[in-house]
Amino acid sequence: MTRHSDDLHLAHLMAEAVDELTLSRFHAADLAVETKPDLTPVTDADKRAEESILGHLERARPRDAVFGEEFGTSGSGDRMWIIDPIDGTKNFVRGVPVWATLIALVEDGEVVIGTVSAPALGRRWWAMKDGGSYTGRSLAQARRLQVSQVSRLEDASLSISSLTGWKDRGWREGMLELQDTVWRTRGYGDFFSYTLAAEGAVDIACEPELNLYDMAALVPIVTEAGGRFTSLQGEEGPWGGNALVTNSLLHEQVLDVLGTRDAEKSPTPLPGARG
Repeated sequence: MTRHSDDLHLAHLMAEAVDELTLSRFHAADLAVETKPDLTPVTDADKRAEESILGHLERARPRDAVFGEEFGTSGSGDRMWIIDPIDGTKNFVRGVPVWATLIALVEDGEVVIGTVSAPALGRRWWAMKDGGSYTGRSLAQARRLQVSQVSRLEDASLSISSLTGWKDRGWREGMLELQDTVWRTRGYGDFFSYTLAAEGAVDIACEPELNLYDMAALVPIVTEAGGRFTSLQGEEGPWGGNALVTNSLLHEQVLDVLGTRDAEKSPTPLPGARG
């Protein structure tokens, strides 16, 4: 048993509780949908899911800080849980089953636990620092993940969400060149692109604009499977405001084609972090 085993068990317990809640609201005729100031949707399921996780943490980890998409930051200290109650809310609203709850634990500025639970797909992914990356129905029924060994862009499978953000950042030409170079491009989107990369089903996944809660839980799932998770400027981790994930072998090649290394950074500092 490693240092964070109890935290990983807690993350699974919270995911189990939230899965039941979110599934009960998926396809619900009375689902309440609002528009946030950033023009993204939020449902009653998003809010109830985050409230459920907050309740668990108040009981089990009262000294830990929390940063969630819907209710912001509470507490302070060297340990912070980062929550996206429903990643893929637009899918959730439209009845597309590709959505998930993302739960991460950051300790001393490093993501040490990541759990992604997608109950409508019947899938869950998780990882712990130095403990490997897994997928399965539970801790007892799991398969260890390993990224692909594809080493040529011409043989690679790329997953993105859309071209819109790339145009807004002035990076669309680089993205189009990457799509012209790789074997195939698919728009699996959101968390699914990155978990598929950890499984070795996709070789490259990237997005030009992301929040910390969109990324944190995915970092150990990718890196513990042998992949790299950086910003589009090449900064390791979820701190750059965007993401590039590869099987490691392709990473520098992708950065060369995209031409984003020297672009202006959009840093995503840890909320409430000291210093």
